[in-house]
Formats: sequence, structure tokens, C-alpha cells
Amino acid sequence: MDKEEKTQEAHCLVVCYPSQGHINPMLQFSKRLENKGVRVRLVTTRFIFKSIMYTAISSTYIPLETISDGYDEGGIDEAESIGTYLETFSKVGSQTLTRLIEKLSGSGDPVDCIIYDAFLAWCLDVAKKCGLLGATFFTQSCAVGSIYYHAQQGLIKVPLEETEILVPGLPPLQPQDFPSFLYRFGSYPAILTMLLDQFSNIEKADWVLCNTIYELEPEVVDWMAKLWPVRTIGPTIPSMYLDKRLEDDVDYGFSIFKPNNDACTKWLDEKPEGSVVYVSFGSLAVLDSEQMVELCWALKGSNYYFLWVVRSSEEAKLPTEFIAETKEKGLVVSWCPQLEILAHKAIACFITHCGWNSTLEALCLGVPMVVMPHWSDQGTNAKCITDVWKVGLKASQEKGIVEQEAIKRCVREVMESEEMKVNPKKWSKLGREAMSEGGSSDRNISEFVDSLVHRRSRVSDTNVCDNVLRCNKHGGQ
Repeated sequence: MDKEEKTQEAHCLVVCYPSQGHINPMLQFSKRLENKGVRVRLVTTRFIFKSIMYTAISSTYIPLETISDGYDEGGIDEAESIGTYLETFSKVGSQTLTRLIEKLSGSGDPVDCIIYDAFLAWCLDVAKKCGLLGATFFTQSCAVGSIYYHAQQGLIKVPLEETEILVPGLPPLQPQDFPSFLYRFGSYPAILTMLLDQFSNIEKADWVLCNTIYELEPEVVDWMAKLWPVRTIGPTIPSMYLDKRLEDDVDYGFSIFKPNNDACTKWLDEKPEGSVVYVSFGSLAVLDSEQMVELCWALKGSNYYFLWVVRSSEEAKLPTEFIAETKEKGLVVSWCPQLEILAHKAIACFITHCGWNSTLEALCLGVPMVVMPHWSDQGTNAKCITDVWKVGLKASQEKGIVEQEAIKRCVREVMESEEMKVNPKKWSKLGREAMSEGGSSDRNISEFVDSLVHRRSRVSDTNVCDNVLRCNKHGGQ
């Protein structure tokens, strides 16, 4: 592509928070933008760039750029605390992002818009200093975003003391239905500060993009849209599981973990349709040893086939006899291609921690859930899964642990319930429709692209030079 062609296309930098669960949805959104004629560069930290499985990158067609979080060799594990990491990332990230914008502008390839993970609110300040559009991207649900906004505004009092709390657009909530950083107030103060700071400068954002489906959260989306230019653009999962309009888009493309694809699919292919319980708690959740033991014996006692993802760091918590005693019914792997697994005809139930990506995947692939929320936004997602969308059951805790009998009871009911077969199909259909041509999310993405193209057509060479000078003025501060 020559210089003249470059300047005719809208150009975005998509800046990700450095974790698998945040990179994946922003990468998928980037693919949608590319498909609609916008040039995109995905921006991540230098440490994460070195950690990504390179074999998958070639299939994404999204160029990668890097900035520094101040910890290029070890990432967050190198920092003395989460608070120190986030503070350093804000300072060093702002400087290196500014330099990246300067470099691209200086090479005749100016940027029009910064799309940034809402966790990185400082990116909006960089965008505005450089005279660029700024679009915040929420990787969590609108329900969760609304809760954090109300807390940031002081409209929800923490610590949570009331037994029932009302938030616009949501059903009545009990304290345990809130994100853990509010429910267990004081547990991770630096993370809570970051989450509340998502709204510190949001009024300056040109767009507020949300990885959700309008039809999934209409009341809360409508409420948020009264405050900001909110657009739903989800579900951000590969096209071949939805509208099939992006050719060969069968996986996310990046992976920090190495999935055991062949072993999983071969094992599932040998199982009857609707006979397998899939178990995964994502890339971050850590179960204590007692909870792992309860889950082990629940899976054995339920007598269903099961496929369980146990990260290598968690394997030592499994009872020594468990694998041998369940080898006829179960398969335990360290990681797997979750979308491919959830789409398999043998899967009938998903025991999940309720991370938002996993929740959207299960909804869009029509798989009912047994929910065991752990921390962060998962309690709120679990509330919606069970009480709003009615596609799952919650295995209740007793004295901080979910006992095996509660897990077995929920698994049995989900596997046998007619409602749990019908409701997921409804949401699966809505997810596909949202991303199909003319669907709610597709329309919103097209509107966003049109605004970028319109801006690019109005920007003269003088404006571009002014933007570079503006970046230079602020970049060294």
C-alpha cells in the first residue's frame, strides 16, 4: 500500500489491557473494523508481545505494535504491587503511546482514533493531547459498568450494608451479586481504583463501545446511553460461530496458553450428543484445595462424562487417585480451544466461573451453565445468567465453599431440564442476529466506521501536522 492509499483510509490504534481475556475481544472487534475498511494496529505491552503464541498471529491480519508498561521483562509479576504496576503503566504507557503516534504520523501514516480498553483511561488523555478521536472499549458487561459508575459517583455506598440494592436497569441486587471489589470492599484497593477511574474522564470520549448485545441488556444500555454515546458492538467472538461473514475467522488468533486441541476433540467425538459436562474457570481464577476436592468428587458422583480444564499451576490440588478413578468418564487437560468445545454436539452443560468472555461464548453457542463465580465481575454475571436470562443455575456456597452435593444437584437439573434446553437457544439466535448484516451490533459498528471515514475525509495535511506538533509538545512531559 503506497502513501496516498494509506491516507485515504481511517486508521485506528487499539490499545489492550495486557491479559488474554482483554486482548481477545479487542482483537475480534479489530477484525470487524478491518472487514469494513478501517486499518487497525493492535497495541499491547512488550512483555505480552513476547508471550503470545506466534503460530496464531499470521491468521489475524492485524499488525501488532507495542508500548511499555515499565516492566518489559516480567510484566505485572515484576512489579512490587498491583498499585505500583498500574501507576507505572499509566506513566510509561502514556509516554510510549505518544511516541508511537508520533512515529506513525512522521512516516506519513497518521492515526485517526485511539480505541482503548476502559481499564486504561489514561489513553484518552493521550488521544486528546494528540488531537485524535478517543473511543473507550468496555470488555465487561454494561450491567457491571453501570455498577462501577454508580460507585464512582457515590450513588452506591461502600462497604455494602443494605440487603437489597437498586441500580437502574438491573433487577434488585444483594451484596453478593456485586463485583467482588465492592462486595469484599478493601480486598484489592488498587484494582478498585482502576475500575472506578474508567469513568474519570469518560465525558471526553467520542464513543463508548461495549462488548455486549443490546437485546441482552436493553434497560441498562438505554440508561447509559442517556449519559454517553454508548454503542453495543458484541458479541466479540469469531465470525464462524456467528454470522460467518469473516472468512476463516474460526479462532481468536492470539493465545498465551497452548491448547490441547486434538486430544479434546478426538475424545468428544467419541461421546454421545448432549452427554458431556465441560468445566473451566478461565485463565486467572484460582480455586483453593478444598474447593478442588469438592468439585472432583461432584464430577465423579454425577456419573456424567466430563472434560475439565485444570491449568498446570492448579494440577497439584487434584487428589492423587482422582484421575485413575475417573478415567472411564473424564478427561483433564491443561488448556483447550473453548469455542470449539462449547460448539461440539457432545457438550450439554458448562460449569463456569462466569467470566464475561466465557458467558458470551456459552450464550451464543446455546450451552446452559452451572455457575460458580469466583471474583471480579463474575457474581454480577452469575446473577444475570440465573435470574435474568435464565440459562443456568447457581451452585450455592456454604461457609465459603461449594459442596459436592450442591454441584451434583445443579448439574443434574441443568442436564435434565427442558427450560435449560430452550432458553439458551433463544439467546444464541439473538447473538447471531446482532452480528449479522443489519443486526444491532453490525449497525453500530458501521456507524462507528462511517464516523471515522468522515473525519479522515475532513482532515487536511495541515491538521495532521498540527496533531504531530501537539503530540511532540506533550510527549516529553
